[in-house]
Amino acid sequence: MLTVSNLGITFTQYDQGLHRKQLTVITDLDLTVQAGELVAVVGASGSGKSLLAHALLGILPENAQLSGTMEFQGEPLTPERCEALRGKAIALIPQSIGYLDPLMTVGRQVQRVGQLSGLPARPARTLMKRTFARYDLPAHTPKRYPFQLSGGMARRVLVSTAVVTPAQLVIADEPTPGLHPDVVTETLNHLRELAQEGRGVILITHDIEAALQVADRVAVFYAGTTVEIADAKDFPVGNLRHPYTQALWRSLPQNDFVPVPGNQPSPENLPSGCLYCDRCPWVTADCEVARPESRFVRQGWVRCIHAEG
Repeated sequence: MLTVSNLGITFTQYDQGLHRKQLTVITDLDLTVQAGELVAVVGASGSGKSLLAHALLGILPENAQLSGTMEFQGEPLTPERCEALRGKAIALIPQSIGYLDPLMTVGRQVQRVGQLSGLPARPARTLMKRTFARYDLPAHTPKRYPFQLSGGMARRVLVSTAVVTPAQLVIADEPTPGLHPDVVTETLNHLRELAQEGRGVILITHDIEAALQVADRVAVFYAGTTVEIADAKDFPVGNLRHPYTQALWRSLPQNDFVPVPGNQPSPENLPSGCLYCDRCPWVTADCEVARPESRFVRQGWVRCIHAEG
């Protein structure tokens, strides 16, 4: 359904004295999503997770330049095609309930999304009510404003905005931060249901533990690149290929609870070799020569010259 290969994103900026500079924030980023699959994208803040979503939706700022390829259903995702598919074939579930209009009832908002997707008013209203009922929202919910809903109810409304569209690809951008654990589980299960309906789902999150509850595969981002793509089942059994992925797994409370030392490099000062080399316990002189290519190792993809088959 979706194939992203060697994606690069560079911003043109001007500093003091109107000196023009190029800031590369994403390099060699890869991702694939199949119909009926939920792929979690994990990584620290600034690793490029949300920028990928913005690129797929065609909502990057005008000073952004893209390289590499993005294909959706076998055809290139050009800026014009991104705009045509946005909110129709490709839908976003935003990370904050603040995206809901505080001056409009949530029923009208979800109905409007359906109408913008091509439905007449009456069928869109019927679909909105059916979707709210599916997510166990009370019958009075359509007449409520966002501030009158609990966090869990508002999150279900946001998921409904994607369900009422014919979207084949749904992007959920950090849908769970700050929510009660029960609401987190509920939200993740709703995303799993979307995949089971045959849609492709991208779950963007910094929470590996939550992602593994529902994901089929996990893509690990670091400093704007994909360092590993692994099956979710590889994590509990320790079949992890990249040292950063292994460090993230060990940092969880139920594992060793060992923090990952050091910091992610700044886009203004990226190393010429492996982006993880200054934090890596496996580093050698070869790691500093060039960026590693993505390799297929033990049924997963990894960017590390030391990963063993």
